[in-house]
Amino acid sequence: MRILKITSQNRRDFHAIYECEHCGYTTPERSGYDDSYFHNVVIPKMVCPECGKTASSDYQPQAPKYPDSQVL
Repeated sequence: MRILKITSQNRRDFHAIYECEHCGYTTPERSGYDDSYFHNVVIPKMVCPECGKTASSDYQPQAPKYPDSQVL
């Protein structure tokens, strides 16, 4: 899965629509957390409910809006 569109964000918490890069399935709006761990570990391990696959090996994570060291 990958982030298709962030629909709202408050500090590090956000809501987004995710898309499967294999079958094109899009999720209803889901929550997320804008830090490097979420972008590098959690999103690539999300399983698509349609095809059952996770991110491909060439997945490029999105950078967080704020550095992890910045306290919000």
